[in-house]
Amino acid sequence: MEAILVSVCLRGVPCRFDGRDKASPEVGAAVAGRAVVPFCPEVAGGLATPRRPAELVGGDGHDVLDGTARVVEDTGRDVTAEFLAGARRALAAARRGGCAEALLMPRSPSCGRGAVYDGSFGGELVPGDGVTAALLERNGIAVRPAPGV
Repeated sequence: MEAILVSVCLRGVPCRFDGRDKASPEVGAAVAGRAVVPFCPEVAGGLATPRRPAELVGGDGHDVLDGTARVVEDTGRDVTAEFLAGARRALAAARRGGCAEALLMPRSPSCGRGAVYDGSFGGELVPGDGVTAALLERNGIAVRPAPGV
């Protein structure tokens, strides 16, 4: 059975920044018949639930990995180290689980794929990937945003 890493909030676990989940029937259908490796990189990186909203500032997750961008809460607190730690733990979990693919929470500064918030906390999206999505992609794990979320 082919394994897939899945953002645990998409599986009904209330671990998002706002203390809620993002489960959807489309996600259940997308992973049906597969071994699921559930994971939340933000919690694994040491952040609490609920927590302050965070966005990528100065670029996307690839830029964070390269050291040219940061992850910052709406209060201005830098949480880049926590996001990097969580991304590394997500990669380790994916490797342990034999995952070649990940289904992640769209728009998240950790899990977003293809579009993330612009760092202004104004709800504007820009092209890019979250920190975990970028690290997984760089290590050969195909990342796709969850459907229906």
